Amino acid sequence: MLDLSVAIRKPAGMPAATLSGLHLAEAEFALGGRAILRGLTLSLTEARIGILGQNGSGKTTLLRLLAGLIAPTSGTVRVDGLDPATDRRALLPRLGILFQNPDHQILFPVVEEELAFGLRQMGLPAVETAARVARLLAAEGRTHWARAPVATLSQGQRHYLCLLAVLLMEPATILLDEPFAGLDLPTCQRLARRLEHLPQRLITITHDPAALARADRVLWLEAGQIRMDGPPDSVLPAFTAEMARIGERDADADLPG
Repeated sequence: MLDLSVAIRKPAGMPAATLSGLHLAEAEFALGGRAILRGLTLSLTEARIGILGQNGSGKTTLLRLLAGLIAPTSGTVRVDGLDPATDRRALLPRLGILFQNPDHQILFPVVEEELAFGLRQMGLPAVETAARVARLLAAEGRTHWARAPVATLSQGQRHYLCLLAVLLMEPATILLDEPFAGLDLPTCQRLARRLEHLPQRLITITHDPAALARADRVLWLEAGQIRMDGPPDSVLPAFTAEMARIGERDADADLPG
């Protein structure tokens, strides 16, 4: 298994917190009458946070709540004192999200248009937006991408494009939804190196414990509740042992309740 722990290493010199904190208090989001998250109360302040769990554990729903893409049916969610579901424009310079599938995130057919969108949403003039996009592409050694059709980029390149679009808005916190899923090993390594040096807080959701070995804090989410919360050297072995136990039986034969 590829060790991607470098992707969540705490950069040297980073302050203990760049925000007042990400708080999810007793949030419960119900889908089709079934509770996905149940009575969660969390304060997320560490620089590198991992959210671990099986498929269907609720971790993507939790990320969507933090991003303001959905609202809880009860309880409150606050990011830097703001409600993500109602203050999304105010959160643009504070919070970014990188989806697992770049095609669910990309809106425009040309690279420079996609990169410019977030800055325009923040109210920057067209001239300044274009200058920032050009500077970023030059710094990344990708000036030739500017007028390229997004459709000509590989899966890994589209994923990187989405990351660049997020970084242009300079958010204090970035939410990462299975950031290495579907990428080949060289692309994973390149993305991991890029993430390694980011000054932002990274909150990463994954089902792969290897990706969280160097996190400051790991949350193990199971059936919409926190089963374990602590440093990776405590949470990851317990999670791995439980997944091995489940794998020894025919877990897929049971229907969800």
